[in-house]
Amino acid sequence: MRITPLDLRNHVFPRRMTGYAREEVDDFLRMVAEDYESALREVQQQREQLVRLETRVEELSAHEQVLKDTLTTAQKLAEDLKRTAIKEAEVMVSEAEIKSEKVLDAAHRRAATLAEDIREMKQLKGRLSASVRAAIETHLGLLESLAAEAPDDPALDGKVAYLTQARSGAREG
Repeated sequence: MRITPLDLRNHVFPRRMTGYAREEVDDFLRMVAEDYESALREVQQQREQLVRLETRVEELSAHEQVLKDTLTTAQKLAEDLKRTAIKEAEVMVSEAEIKSEKVLDAAHRRAATLAEDIREMKQLKGRLSASVRAAIETHLGLLESLAAEAPDDPALDGKVAYLTQARSGAREG
């Protein structure tokens, strides 16, 4: 059985002739009752605070679990994003390599085409030079035979000199 502050205040001691001084006992009991009541209130406050703190701990524990779950999800998402970014980068690099190979291949084909065109133009130049030389030689031969038939014709002498000079230029080119 618990003694309450009210029990301490209302407790009556039996009287005896040689007993304690009643006022002092009552004063002491009143002080003890007040201290006891104060202690009980403090204990009650501590219990209430303990309940509040336990409730807060439960709330925080629930939040902690939510935060852990969120962190785990965020980490998984970050890893997925990283993997996706790496794969996309690899695809982009592969595509760039393919495009560069195509450009390089096209450049090589173009260079080969240009080299072939240059070779053909050189051949054409050689054929044209030979053809012009042959025409000059033919005309020179004709003019020389005409000059031999008409040795005193000054117009033929100028034309022969001109063609001879052209023939020398054609050989140099």
